[in-house]
Amino acid sequence: MSDEKTRTEEFTLDGEKLVSKVKELVRQGNIRRISVLNKEGASLIDIPLTAGVVGAVLLPTFAALGAIAALVTECSIVVERVES
Repeated sequence: MSDEKTRTEEFTLDGEKLVSKVKELVRQGNIRRISVLNKEGASLIDIPLTAGVVGAVLLPTFAALGAIAALVTECSIVVERVES
């Protein structure tokens, strides 16, 4: 049985700050999943992150986030973190 525990955090921000916040979260390295929700709470994108997924693998995701950021004025990021 694993000693890993997960916890979630939610950030509300303007669409223009979406890409930079997700990049910042990915760099932290202890993230299991990132979900972007519109202000009504509907999921716009769900990004599962596994160990070692960085760089070129995430480039298409950042492009999609840029498109979403252009369309929304306010959104929430729900982050699932791993704690060992």
